[in-house]
Amino acid sequence: MTPSSSDSARISPTAHYTGYVWARHGVGAREFATSQGRLAWYGLRPLMAASRAFGGPTLEGLLLARHRVMDHLLTEEITSGRVGQVLELAAGMSPRGRSFATRFGDRITYVEADLPGMAERKRRTLARMGPSAGRHLVEAVDVLEESGPLSLAELSGRLDPERGLAVITEGLLSYLEPAALTTLWTRIAQLTGRFPHGVYLSDLHLGQENSGPLESATKRVISTVVRGRLHFPYTAATDAEAALRGAGFATATLHRPAEFRDILPGVDGPGADRVRIIEARAPKP
Repeated sequence: MTPSSSDSARISPTAHYTGYVWARHGVGAREFATSQGRLAWYGLRPLMAASRAFGGPTLEGLLLARHRVMDHLLTEEITSGRVGQVLELAAGMSPRGRSFATRFGDRITYVEADLPGMAERKRRTLARMGPSAGRHLVEAVDVLEESGPLSLAELSGRLDPERGLAVITEGLLSYLEPAALTTLWTRIAQLTGRFPHGVYLSDLHLGQENSGPLESATKRVISTVVRGRLHFPYTAATDAEAALRGAGFATATLHRPAEFRDILPGVDGPGADRVRIIEARAPKP
């Protein structure tokens, strides 16, 4: 049975929350902070305060760490000349597309993709902010659709086959059932493998690092908000790396944010050790 758009739409509440956190900490423009995100942030504030008081993780620490590391890795790919176009799936209210399009101008094409409702909201937000300095597009895509106008396959046909491609998913994978996750990784590996250079960047939560009582309480709250389970199918980093290679990637590494503490600020805050950053490379075409 193929998951539908209604399954994917469960993720939208946390997309608003994440956008609010980034704007609140100055990672992105305040225009990306929505009223839904503000409401979600205040709703989770007591739980996050309790976790912080007992020396536990916070969602803000996790979100900021993963975003900064992924930005750093993407910057390296672009400045090296390996990547000339970026496709961010389930982009939500992320500020990354606007920031990178403005920063790199015509050196890159940045395509943000999300469900139709979120994509339209993002377009309206960007229109109010005025044009960016670079080529920045927002497209409607459902990553769970195998074919049709909302599928990744349809969108990929509009990318430039002569330029290196980076595909990004941030904050998406834990909402996918294991079979859907494997299918998505296989599609991304096949897609990136068709370009002169292909790299996949994402975040991933491992079961052994997210099993404490406070983490379990946070999972229950988020599961209630999104009306579905969160999935942490891999216990260890080696298991996830093997699964990525099995999906078709030539190499796969799971980074700890703390590995970048000497060059990046705010990557070792409370919660940063609860997330890993995927850097997977496609085989040469």
